Amino acid sequence: MARDVINDIKKLPYFKNFYYFITLTSIYNQYILLYMREFVVYSRTGKTSSNFRNLREGGRLDLVYQCILMALFRSHGIRKNVVFHAILNGSPKPPLELIVDGATLRNVRTDENTWESIIRNVLSGASHPGIYIKKNSLQQLIKDKKDVFVLEESGEDIKTIELGANPIFVLGDQVGLPRNEERFVLRYAKKVSLGKTAYLAAACVSNINYILDLREKTL
Repeated sequence: MARDVINDIKKLPYFKNFYYFITLTSIYNQYILLYMREFVVYSRTGKTSSNFRNLREGGRLDLVYQCILMALFRSHGIRKNVVFHAILNGSPKPPLELIVDGATLRNVRTDENTWESIIRNVLSGASHPGIYIKKNSLQQLIKDKKDVFVLEESGEDIKTIELGANPIFVLGDQVGLPRNEERFVLRYAKKVSLGKTAYLAAACVSNINYILDLREKTL
């Protein structure tokens, strides 16, 4: 009986297209798992509660939002192979890790008001698809990772070194990484540079995505 039903389905005109769709989806999902990339932004002042009037007054959470935008979004789509981490060290209960997972991210737009609402809600304990909050520090996060790179003007040219299939890039906020945090991270990481020009953190994320996109097209 079951075999007869399957054979009847195969005769339907849309079956071939459906089969191709499932096959392509499977290949795409394998590609996502093969070429992951992660961004970690250390925020010295990012609020760890929902008690703020806007993102800028939330300990410069507007910078975190800008980096999320550059990390996760492209024209008309979300980068499914990107995971973004923000380590928030502002009051009242630091450190907290804000995680945005492109593979499961849903129900979002790119405007700041939307993200202000989302960040406020998850800091209040609410849930949102693909966005999570947990107690974690930069040091705890990094020591379990491989292929870690710290963005710094004095580092090696990012275009000339091997980054691995699943690189992780660590960036500071508008002030930069604290020295003790940078020293710890460099036990596990290598310094890389986008050049001698100092860019905004969000611009660094955008440039890295562009460079990695070019590399993947040649594989």
